[in-house]
Amino acid sequence: MKKNTVRSRLAQGESCVGTWLTLPDPLVASLMARTGFDWLTIELEHSPTSFESAAQSYAILAGAGCVPLTRVPWNTGENIKRVLDTGAWGVVVPMVNSKAEAEDAVAAARYAPLGRRSIGGLLHATNFDTDAATYYARANEEILVVLMVEHIDAVANLEAIAGVPGIDVLFIGPNDLHNSMGRPPSFESDDPRFVSALEKVLEVCRKRGIAPGIHVADAASAKRRLEQGFRFVAVASEAGFLLSKSREILNHLGRGGNKEAAKY
Repeated sequence: MKKNTVRSRLAQGESCVGTWLTLPDPLVASLMARTGFDWLTIELEHSPTSFESAAQSYAILAGAGCVPLTRVPWNTGENIKRVLDTGAWGVVVPMVNSKAEAEDAVAAARYAPLGRRSIGGLLHATNFDTDAATYYARANEEILVVLMVEHIDAVANLEAIAGVPGIDVLFIGPNDLHNSMGRPPSFESDDPRFVSALEKVLEVCRKRGIAPGIHVADAASAKRRLEQGFRFVAVASEAGFLLSKSREILNHLGRGGNKEAAKY
């Protein structure tokens, strides 16, 4: 059975870098799988991607040696079970704001005795290059569970959330976190509440042996956050790369109106 290298590396204290795949096209996933990112997350929360095209992308990424993750549309057992059963190697669960919500997410992602994920399917085992029986026996060791900290309620309840067994990463969503503070959505700010929230995530994760993660807009921000201690860093998205590079070329040619492309 293949090993989830991202989960094992994070457990050993290493850092991993990836990005979001927001375009509903397995061909894009195939291209991105060969760029060298440690992991790629198929976006199901804020994109038109279907469960079917996501499943095709999981297989492509796994076959190319890149760890396939997915952000589910919402924290429900149905969403989590479905993406794992169709081949994702891990889930990113949005808007987890309480201990109970963290428990629900972990339970949906783990088989008994750690959780209540139901038995079934074949695609999950195929993507790990193994048989179903082996997958059922070892999936709890390989599936990555990433819970998003993207609301002030999550920050307030962070100690309780982090105390739930089975969490691999607590991942900051800076846009929603700013929004919950009454600030415009942004990857970065000097707002003391935002800075304090990031410091709290780093502190709690160190204490609990959980990898701290964050979404950033560009390489410079990623480097700074890695130096700060974040170990699971998402850089923009493939659509953001496409738009920003196109804008860079047009501006260089004097045809872009010096407009800045969206970085997400």
